[in-house]
Amino acid sequence: MAEPPAHRAVGASLGRIRAMMLRHLYLMTSSWPRVLELIYWPTVQITLWGFIALYLAGRGGGLAGLAAAFLSAVLLWDTFFRSQLGVSLSFMEEMWARNLGHLFVSPLRPFELVLSMFAMSLLRTLIGVGGAATLAIPIHGFNVVAELGPPLALFFVNNLLFGWSLGLVVSALVLRLGLGAESLAWALVFLVQPVSAVYYPVAVLPEPLPWVAAVLPPAQVFEGMRGLLTKGVFDTARLARALLLNLGWMAVAGTVFVLLLRSARRLGLLLQVGE
Repeated sequence: MAEPPAHRAVGASLGRIRAMMLRHLYLMTSSWPRVLELIYWPTVQITLWGFIALYLAGRGGGLAGLAAAFLSAVLLWDTFFRSQLGVSLSFMEEMWARNLGHLFVSPLRPFELVLSMFAMSLLRTLIGVGGAATLAIPIHGFNVVAELGPPLALFFVNNLLFGWSLGLVVSALVLRLGLGAESLAWALVFLVQPVSAVYYPVAVLPEPLPWVAAVLPPAQVFEGMRGLLTKGVFDTARLARALLLNLGWMAVAGTVFVLLLRSARRLGLLLQVGE
């Protein structure tokens, strides 16, 4: 019995996504500095902030409960940062190799390229953040899974999704503006950080910044994380809001990517990748 055409199309699409993932996986594992970089910065972050949190906890005066909040915030922030960077770098690897023209004359579709970048971003994030979280146990005696419990998965997913959205926007901008704009991969994420309430509540932000924080999923995640650690209350409404915001941001990011990709094709930029 012949396989239905729809099944063949899905199988072919999955095969192309798998091929792109393998390309980036081989590229990553063939260079030990690339693998080291995935683990190095998250480990430095968790070690540094861990010592700061332990110092504050030792000062007393109501600061003892901040250690877990600081360490959890560091790991969840790095989830967002790594997921965004994973998408951006996977795309820029193709630009650095001047491979975009070859990819888009192949049967590979844009959504398949995007899904492969998301998959590699997830892998990079799990390696980097997972390694740092594991090292935090012997170094600081801190287990983020035990501290946050099942809600940790929801915090992780929401930050991952927003990181993907921002990474897709960065990829589109670098495609349209050229590699001279590659610093956006690092700049935009830190532009978002001050209003994401990573290490402090939204209440400390001056007007009108709380209104900006209200439309950013990470702000909902970090407020929910602090509420769980300090009050023992898991605010499901806040996490539901973060998910809805993520869906909106993903729609915006996908639209920006498609529009700028069409513009790059029309202007012949896929074959003129440069500064």
